[in-house]
Amino acid sequence: MAEPIRPSTALPANRSPFTLITADGETLVGEVASPIGSSTGAILCLHPLPTAGGMMDSHIYIKAANRLPDMAGITVVRFNTRGTTSANGTSTGTFDNGGAEKFDVEAALIYCLDTLKLENLWVVGWSFGTDLALRHAKDARHKGLILLSPPLRTSETSDLEYWNSDGRPVFTLVPELDDYLKPPEAAKRFAVIKNHHMIAVDGAKHLWLGEPSVYRVLTEITQIVAPDRLPLPTEI
Repeated sequence: MAEPIRPSTALPANRSPFTLITADGETLVGEVASPIGSSTGAILCLHPLPTAGGMMDSHIYIKAANRLPDMAGITVVRFNTRGTTSANGTSTGTFDNGGAEKFDVEAALIYCLDTLKLENLWVVGWSFGTDLALRHAKDARHKGLILLSPPLRTSETSDLEYWNSDGRPVFTLVPELDDYLKPPEAAKRFAVIKNHHMIAVDGAKHLWLGEPSVYRVLTEITQIVAPDRLPLPTEI
């Protein structure tokens, strides 16, 4: 008899811990969750603010790793930025408010593209991670950005102008009830990027708590990365 997908549901996948060495010598810890069958694409997850509890196990990301490899064939790569701790361990270094994290993002992209040789790779940022994506995820080989609850806290106009010139798509999922940047203001701020696609989510909040919000986020990611795998199941 089928059971509903629950917050603790973990579907089959190949799960492998890894470590990265950044160009400035820090050691980052992470995990790859890949499908047992063929891969449809991949996401590199940049987590929320570590000084506010953000890490690679922040709930949207661990649920993505637990579900998307099996549901959608999507490989999910998560890691802790410098100075961040999760159940996987602690990355060395010190939080730098998105500055020195440039080396973390670059090392993770090199790992995804050169070591794992992932194809159809998208960078997913959430909150603090959206600023990391906009500022630092500029490797020309990934497909574009998917930004969850972007606060535009440290990104400058020049960062947005970069993505306008770059031409790759930038998707934003903006909660109606976000604490930092609601849809009307987000539409104005991101208007500089011609290839920007905003998805305003009614009733959602910055942290995407609750299974309906999780399902919506994972569905929108799948719509971008592997649309042929929709709809995602709600039961197993």
